[in-house]
Amino acid sequence: MSTETGAATGSETSRIHNIGYRAYDGPRLGRAYARRSLYSQSLRGSFGLGRSTKSKVLPMLLLGVMCLVAAVIVALAIATPNTTQLPIKYTSFAIYLQAVIGLFIAAQAPQSVSRDLRFKSIPLYFSRPIERGDYVLAKFAAMVSALFVLTAAPLVILYVGALLGKFDFADQTKWFAQGMVSVALLSVLFAGLGLVMAALTPRRGFGVAAVIAVLTITYGAVSTIQGIAWNTGSTGAVPWLGLFSPITLVDGVQTAFLGADSAFPGGEGPGAGAGVVYLIVVLALVAGSYAVLMRRYRRVGL
Repeated sequence: MSTETGAATGSETSRIHNIGYRAYDGPRLGRAYARRSLYSQSLRGSFGLGRSTKSKVLPMLLLGVMCLVAAVIVALAIATPNTTQLPIKYTSFAIYLQAVIGLFIAAQAPQSVSRDLRFKSIPLYFSRPIERGDYVLAKFAAMVSALFVLTAAPLVILYVGALLGKFDFADQTKWFAQGMVSVALLSVLFAGLGLVMAALTPRRGFGVAAVIAVLTITYGAVSTIQGIAWNTGSTGAVPWLGLFSPITLVDGVQTAFLGADSAFPGGEGPGAGAGVVYLIVVLALVAGSYAVLMRRYRRVGL
């Protein structure tokens, strides 16, 4: 009798629900949404957002250094009597702090792409409604945006400080606009070169070393050779030597077309004619970097 009761009890409390298979009828967000999500995630990751506290230290520290230097320059300019302009041009700020910018891209470019290669997570991206071109575009745009934030934020501080110091509005606005164009160009060039170097190896350490070699060591080598050429009387070679380093390329373009003061020895940057060559080289490097990334991600993943 107890067995029958238990069976009856079990039949009364058990339920079988046959819900079958249902077709998904929600919104289909597609490739554009996936591309935007990857861009947002990569941009946040460049500053350690959404990651561990340890990952936030270096990028936030470097951003703080850039902004702090700009704030100090503004404070000194305002505190100095009879000063009518900032002691540094907007176009010169990134050139002087190129070591900080190079360190940022050297640390964050491998974090953006090398980890996906090392842990073989690329096929997971491509299993979604996203293609190789979407992946490269999102990563490239995110790194450009991160560098632009790093380099444009201190220029905004300089500009706001100059206006608070009641410096000439028209001049400051003109120079500020020139500076923003300059750092935008720098961001695109550095992002492309940095991502290419980082994507060549799944090892983050090798990626960091490669980025530093391309962005920083080349500047030291070119500057040294330019100094030697200037001191030995070969002044005509100085502008052309600037074609062999990313930061001197940016310096040459902004000197030729944005009215910037050149950081070349003697302050003699390229003229308009040579400036065209500089601009062509910059555009070729950006396009070439994007093409190399596209080719790189055709060879990995699936």
